[in-house]
Amino acid sequence: MSIKTKLAAAALATLALTGSMLSTTSQAEAKQPGWVWGVGAGIATAAVVGSAIAVSNDPYYHGYHRCGWVAQYNAFGQYVGRVRTCY
Repeated sequence: MSIKTKLAAAALATLALTGSMLSTTSQAEAKQPGWVWGVGAGIATAAVVGSAIAVSNDPYYHGYHRCGWVAQYNAFGQYVGRVRTCY
């Protein structure tokens, strides 16, 4: 290890030790959830909507989106399998 790496590791260890000491000496406070429920509901809604969009793999009409199976070969020209490609 170089000197820079050792110095960075020592500084990181010191920072972690100091942070853990400060966090354990502070007093815990219980608070109402407040805006946390709104953020959680937003994330859950985004996950549901995003999943619904990702699942719908309907092709675009008028030739914009076409999918099909294409043979895949390795670097030696040997057949490996098929891959679904969209263009």
